[in-house]
Amino acid sequence: MDPRTIVEAAFLGLVEGLTEFIPVSSTAHLLLAGHFLGFESTGKTFEVLIQLGAVLAILSVYFARLWRVAVALPADPAARRFVIAIVLAFLPAAVVGVFAHGFIKEVLFEAPALICVTLIVGGVILAWIDRLDLRPVHHDAMRYSPWLAFRIGLFQTLAMIPGVSRSGATIAGALLMGCDKRSAAEFSFFLAMPTMAGAFTYDLYKNRDILSADDAFIITIGFLCAFVAAVFVVRTLLDFVSRHGFTPFAWWRIVVGTAGLIGLWLFG
Repeated sequence: MDPRTIVEAAFLGLVEGLTEFIPVSSTAHLLLAGHFLGFESTGKTFEVLIQLGAVLAILSVYFARLWRVAVALPADPAARRFVIAIVLAFLPAAVVGVFAHGFIKEVLFEAPALICVTLIVGGVILAWIDRLDLRPVHHDAMRYSPWLAFRIGLFQTLAMIPGVSRSGATIAGALLMGCDKRSAAEFSFFLAMPTMAGAFTYDLYKNRDILSADDAFIITIGFLCAFVAAVFVVRTLLDFVSRHGFTPFAWWRIVVGTAGLIGLWLFG
């Protein structure tokens, strides 16, 4: 295997871990970076499968809290309500993902110009929402009602378009429905677990016959790098958002999307 491919896989894994839980679209960053690096993964599986590293990062950071929820499920209505809320929020993206899987991977993943435009538009929208004088009424991500969670899940379906950002869509939806910034970001963490685990499982099933040992090796490299980077982000993001909001991420999206369009114009 070309050593350059290993380095690129490690770099892209770091990109995935650093961007998965902030509202800038990790998929857009991966696809654009891969495009300009000339990195090609079999069936575009690398970009999906390394997300499991980010899922495990959440589990490692929130293990104690999630374990308490699991133990309390038989007797605690609040624990059951939290699990039901996460399941309901996950369902819309699961349905859309299954039925649109081919179109997403074969069309949208191959449209870097669209990804750049979506990054810019999403950045403008996120900056606008962050400046609104919203009065939050929901402050605990583990106490969101099932109905509120389901509506946030509808926003998550927008992230099927690369560049929208899964976390960005869920956070924006939560903010518009009266959630504060910290709990909105934290709920996007929890919702990421079934969403990304489901995407991992479904994509692996769909591509199981075309993956080689070399593919498995570079996916493992990307997975490990994504895990390390995502642990850092999960441990620091909530405090950063509480102090600075989401406007810095909005500007980052606009800068990256604009640079991507310029790069596509200059280099193709």
